Amino acid sequence: MTKQSMITADEARFPLAKLVLSPMNPRQNVPAAEVEELAESIWTAGLIQNLAGIMDENGGAEIVAGGRRLRALQLLAERHPELAQERPELASPRVLIAPDQTTAQAWAVAENAARRDLHPADEIRAYGKMERNGATPAAIARAFAVTEKSVYRRLALAGLPEAVIDALAANEINLSAAACFTISTDEARSLEVLEQCRGNTLSDYQIKKALKPDAVKDTDRRAKFVGIEAYQAAGGRVGGDLFAEETLLDDADILDAVFADRLAEVADSHKRDGWKWVEVSHADYLGYWFLQENGFERIHRETGTLSPEQSERFDELTEQAEADALDEAGQEEFAALNAITEGDYTEMQRAHSGVIIYVDSQGEVQSYEGLIRKVDKAEAV
Repeated sequence: MTKQSMITADEARFPLAKLVLSPMNPRQNVPAAEVEELAESIWTAGLIQNLAGIMDENGGAEIVAGGRRLRALQLLAERHPELAQERPELASPRVLIAPDQTTAQAWAVAENAARRDLHPADEIRAYGKMERNGATPAAIARAFAVTEKSVYRRLALAGLPEAVIDALAANEINLSAAACFTISTDEARSLEVLEQCRGNTLSDYQIKKALKPDAVKDTDRRAKFVGIEAYQAAGGRVGGDLFAEETLLDDADILDAVFADRLAEVADSHKRDGWKWVEVSHADYLGYWFLQENGFERIHRETGTLSPEQSERFDELTEQAEADALDEAGQEEFAALNAITEGDYTEMQRAHSGVIIYVDSQGEVQSYEGLIRKVDKAEAV
């Protein structure tokens, strides 16, 4: 059903005895006080908004929109035995009849959502029911007048174990806590954590850690360094936290193994550069204290010298770089001149020193070059 399609619907009056609440109506439970209040309003002002439903097999109608109004009319019928004579329009209210189940389902959720906010648990179940009946997220979004993103989030919750949704409906957990359970596909574990939540104030972080104690975020430096594809290629499983919009890596052991292998590959590439030794560190930072603590001496690159023409050109390119005016060719030229000024290690320096490779907190490879170990100092001198 699109926005442009026309819905042909019949309207008829039915005795209250012929009207029942449809299972499609999301609001299956309504506080008695609300029904009482609405009944008084209808008795005074009349039934301003018609009911909507679909024909049943007994010649009556199942009400998909207007469940609160139906309850209020039934309450008035109990209080006024002569309602058919006193207020015939209330004893046999008008009902708009849907032409098919799809239309009826759309009316059910749209009317209820528009009139009064559903409890999140009722809304989640309504979304899930519509999806199971073949409605697309786009159709559900139109029915509820919400974004498709909101629909996808509710549908993620609709897949939770019934016990979790029941706990949400009973206000034993809040919506934020319920959303945490979407990261888990282990129902038994989810039910264990749900029991921990009842009667305890657990933060979202604590719930997620309890559900997946070993999960690693995709923002972890190891994940950034190796990449999600390499992790998955090694058999790593990927989950997700739709509500926090982050990816979770479920197999920390696999991530560690892929990380170590990739770091070893980087180390091998440095060995080919002529260093006496190359080591890797799994730390995310190595400060000056590390050199002192391990007794390293450090030698530095032998800097190059620019010719007068190169120096003049270097100054020009520096100004352009500061003004963000370098084209691709200019950037390459500037990098080449920079390399000369920064210098490089000679073959002799590399033959007596080594490199330690590590990955920083942003997942970038860093290195300490030109390190001379204690045992090599005499030979290096």
